[in-house]
Amino acid sequence: MKAITNRWTALLIRTGPDKEKQNILWNMAGSFCYAFASMVLSFLVMRLAGEDDGGIFAFGYSTFGQQMFILAYFGIRPFQITDGDQEYRFGDYLHHRYLTCAAALAAGLVYLLASGYTARKAAVIFLLVCYKVADGFADVYESEFQRNGNLHLTGKSNTFRTLLSVGTFLGALIVGGDLLGACGAAVAAQIGGILLFDVVVLRRLEGVDYTWDKGRMGALTGGTFLLFVSVFLDFYIFSAAKYSIDAHLNDAASGYFNIIFMPTSVINLAAGFVIRPVLTALTDMWNGRRFEAFAKKLLGISRIIGALSILAVALTAGLGRPVLWVLEQILGSGYEGKLTENHIPFILIVMGGACYAFLNLHYYALVIMRKQKVIFGIYLVLTGAAAVLAPMFVKKGGIFGAAVAYLILMVLMAAGFVMWTWAGILRGKKAAEI
Repeated sequence: MKAITNRWTALLIRTGPDKEKQNILWNMAGSFCYAFASMVLSFLVMRLAGEDDGGIFAFGYSTFGQQMFILAYFGIRPFQITDGDQEYRFGDYLHHRYLTCAAALAAGLVYLLASGYTARKAAVIFLLVCYKVADGFADVYESEFQRNGNLHLTGKSNTFRTLLSVGTFLGALIVGGDLLGACGAAVAAQIGGILLFDVVVLRRLEGVDYTWDKGRMGALTGGTFLLFVSVFLDFYIFSAAKYSIDAHLNDAASGYFNIIFMPTSVINLAAGFVIRPVLTALTDMWNGRRFEAFAKKLLGISRIIGALSILAVALTAGLGRPVLWVLEQILGSGYEGKLTENHIPFILIVMGGACYAFLNLHYYALVIMRKQKVIFGIYLVLTGAAAVLAPMFVKKGGIFGAAVAYLILMVLMAAGFVMWTWAGILRGKKAAEI
């Protein structure tokens, strides 16, 4: 058994002569697989299991399960991968993740017990929470791969775990026809994937310290708490319309809304490819007090995202209805008109997604400026607005109201980030002139 494990891990660790290229390619493959699965799974479940089960799955996987993933993940990855001086050992991060994953499972259970859902719906969503929490647990290993200089292992884990768990889920759903059983199979496959692609592999790497200090858990939590809360609130604002649909409409509405929401993942993925390559340059400009260059670079990237956003909205307005019609045909009989009637909400959601991509650029700018308190303040205000606006619009306008609420929230959040970013740039310029 040990010999088999050694051969398996050696196969995964092997990179060939150009390790840096392997790091980039496998990281891109992992990101693509994860994003693609998130986009299409809800659609496939609706096709295979019907609109109600599709809606339950969409809410459990893309909304509430993802919210619990954020609690399990705790926003620590950027902190861990940049901890090159080993301020905290892997054992510290691992045991902290035990705590956050347990908290996420407990929070998910409490929410579901108080939700008033049917026993079956609650069970399906809890299994999806388990799936997402396991994903959050895997992240502590994948972050350590990256900190250890083996980003290709992060990409391989993300790629192969996704293929294994999603493939198992879809196979079980097709063969058994039962969503609850398929979710249970997906959780088992996810756990198996963590053991195969993370746990045994990390054990083979040198320089990984598994010792830990119980007294350091508080310091690690305190050092990352504000980052976690900001990410947690950001996702709530982003998903407030989905929560309101789950609370005030039927399960099928959740499924339909999630399908017309799919382009936001594409927009965010595309924006990420534009934004991430310039973050180092922006950081150097700001730290070097080259505020004019910083502003010029930021404006240039803003224009690119703006142009891509205009193109996305124009394509949605022109081709959105035919695309939705094709999706109806793929879904099968009984879905005629269910998506095409939501063409206008589809356009509004794409507009909101464009705003979210735009605000993400300025979020990173504020992070570079070290304006964490400003970021937290914006999220706090918008969380209050989301808690009021989303239910109000959904109750009055259904899916259309949800799309309007999403667009309003994204516009307000983008305005806040843009305003504070450029105010910070102006203050920097004035300080440099003194």
